[in-house]
Amino acid sequence: MRALIVTGSGRYADPWHPLAETSAAIADILTADGWQVTVNADVDRALADLAPSSTTAGHDLDLLVVNAADPWRNGETGFGAPEGSLSGLDAALKRGVGVLAMHTAVSSLRDYSNWAAAIGAIWLPEVSMHPPLGEARVQIVEHPLTSGLQDFSLHDERYSRLQAVGERTILARHTLDGVRHPLAWIREHEASRVACDMLGHDTRSYESAEHRELIRRLARWAGCH
Repeated sequence: MRALIVTGSGRYADPWHPLAETSAAIADILTADGWQVTVNADVDRALADLAPSSTTAGHDLDLLVVNAADPWRNGETGFGAPEGSLSGLDAALKRGVGVLAMHTAVSSLRDYSNWAAAIGAIWLPEVSMHPPLGEARVQIVEHPLTSGLQDFSLHDERYSRLQAVGERTILARHTLDGVRHPLAWIREHEASRVACDMLGHDTRSYESAEHRELIRRLARWAGCH
C-alpha cells in the first residue's frame, strides 16, 4: 500500500497550523499500519506527478493525503494552479486513487475546480468558523466503519458551518449551540473513495488514541479497495 502526503508549504501554509509536524504524525499512523509513505511539501508538483504520463511512480499510488492550508488566505485569488497539476489530480480521481482530506484541506486547493466536489465540503470565509482551540468532544455516528469506537475528547478545533457539496456519510460530529456539525465523513467521487477528517489542528490532536484509530480506518477505507 502506497500513500503520498502532500503537506502545505509556501502559499499552502499558514501561521496557525504546524503542517510539517501534523503530516509527520499522519505518516507515523499510516506507517504503523503497513503503508509505504512519502511526504511531499511541494503541493502543486506532487499533484502534477499523479498524471499517468509522469515519469514518477505517482500513478501507482493507493492513497493521497492532503494536509495543506488555504492558498487564497493572503488575497492570492486567481493565482491558479499549473495545468499539469490540475490534470494530475483529475486523472488520479478518475483512476480511483483514494483520498484522505485532513483538517485545513477543506479550505485548500481552491484553484482545483474538482476539489470541493471530491471532498464534499468547503470552508466559506466569514461563514465557516470554529470555537476557540481547546477540549473538543467528538460524537461517533454508528456505522460499520466506526464499529467499536466510542465518543471521545481531544485538544483540537471543531470546524463548523462548512458548506456541504453533494451527499456524504457522516461518521463523527460535534454539537455547537444545539446544532450538529460533521467532523468526519466518507463519500465517493469519480472512481475514488474519499474520506475527510476535520480534526488535526496540531500534534496534540494526534495524541488521542481514538483519533489515530479513526484516521487508520479512514485511510484503509479510502485506499484499500
